[in-house]
Amino acid sequence: MTNFRNTRNPVLPLEYHIPDSEAHVMPDGKLYIYGSYDDREDVFCSEKYYVVSTDDMENWTIHDVSLTGAQIPWFNNPDAPKYQGIDWSHPTPFIIKMMERDALEGVDIKEQFEKEENQKKPPLLFAPDCIEKDGKYYLYFCMSDDSEGVVVSDKPEGPFTSPKQLPCGGIDPAIFIDIDGQAYYYWGQLFSHCVKLNPDMVSFDENAIVDNLVTEEEHFFHEGSSMRKINDTYYYVYANMERGKPTSLGYSVSKNPMGPFTYKGIIIDNDECDPASWNNHGSIECINGQWYVFYHRCSRGVQQHRRLCIEPITINSDGSIDEVKMTSQGIGLPFAPCEKIMGYQACGVKGSCYIGIDNTDNAYIEKLMNISVGDKAIFRYIKSEKDWSSINISYAGSGKIKILFIDWQNAGCNTEVGTVFVPDAGTGINTISSEIYAPAGEYEIVLVFEESDGLEIFEISLK
Repeated sequence: MTNFRNTRNPVLPLEYHIPDSEAHVMPDGKLYIYGSYDDREDVFCSEKYYVVSTDDMENWTIHDVSLTGAQIPWFNNPDAPKYQGIDWSHPTPFIIKMMERDALEGVDIKEQFEKEENQKKPPLLFAPDCIEKDGKYYLYFCMSDDSEGVVVSDKPEGPFTSPKQLPCGGIDPAIFIDIDGQAYYYWGQLFSHCVKLNPDMVSFDENAIVDNLVTEEEHFFHEGSSMRKINDTYYYVYANMERGKPTSLGYSVSKNPMGPFTYKGIIIDNDECDPASWNNHGSIECINGQWYVFYHRCSRGVQQHRRLCIEPITINSDGSIDEVKMTSQGIGLPFAPCEKIMGYQACGVKGSCYIGIDNTDNAYIEKLMNISVGDKAIFRYIKSEKDWSSINISYAGSGKIKILFIDWQNAGCNTEVGTVFVPDAGTGINTISSEIYAPAGEYEIVLVFEESDGLEIFEISLK
């Protein structure tokens, strides 16, 4: 068990990569977050789950491992239900785009998919969801062999035991219990499915499944189902393909948990979190009267190493949700004068730079690295009641950095506030202070790298 305090993004200690976050306030009043766990270099997810909890959105606990893939007795059973997969005679727009891209590289995507399907897989646990019913906590999960199941615990953090297989196959289960006590189960990729669960929370009438509840063509659905109810409206949140790849969380709404659903828009897009950013998966939840979106951002220049991040959102009077930007401040207040902003807290990168791990023998350190000329790094937001006059930068290497301030209320209002000439001071981490000027207020900071010779950013602070 790990306890820590934080209100910034990313939320968890850097060595914990928990993406695919399903956040639920459970009967004890605490918020619990259920997600997969990235600890491999070659694929998403791993063979274990951790549960994260908080009662104040500031003090957090990462509980001990709640489930492992080794506990699932049916894994790699050839008779396990399989997801219906891709209809190659009628591929979705996303699959068509992948086919066109890979054809240019001489790759037959259909042949590749079929080859991967026939390979023996490790017992990876993909994105889960959890719900409470009658004092029991039901954790729904999916695995790398397409099987889906449920495990049970007397505690929201687990450990979870007594695995039972569901009579369906696929990925990304979501569970929802309506006010009348009826449980609904959702799953799928490219097109989703829904069914009412029986009171045992496992079985269902396979003839009563609603297929194509939301689809890529009509709702930009990719994967990552999540269901919430606000007033009399059902919100289906999922990884959204509207902008060409599933880096967004989008949502559709209905007056019935089994649809039909109408597409409404995007809540957040993580496209600029890393040059390799590929997917998103998360949820929305209300804590103490405030709604939040829970999502992930990848790191290290790869699609993996995804991290939990949180932003407050607004549910408007008409039921719509405004799109929000990724921030460094997260659920806390804007960074104050002289407060440290770590390089790994950059909420946007452009070019080749990314958040990576320090390869020295020092303590576990992450930084903004792989910086090339023309790259940019974005930090949101800082705020001061006095004029801004200086910036401190802890760094390695050397270079030249132009500092831009963007008015948080007017994204088109860019102001160059100074330029920092970063000298090469030898090995180790160095610090430089430079004058800037901007009127008092709240801003987004953009570091524009005009020169770089092994330049790396560990932290900045402004006053």
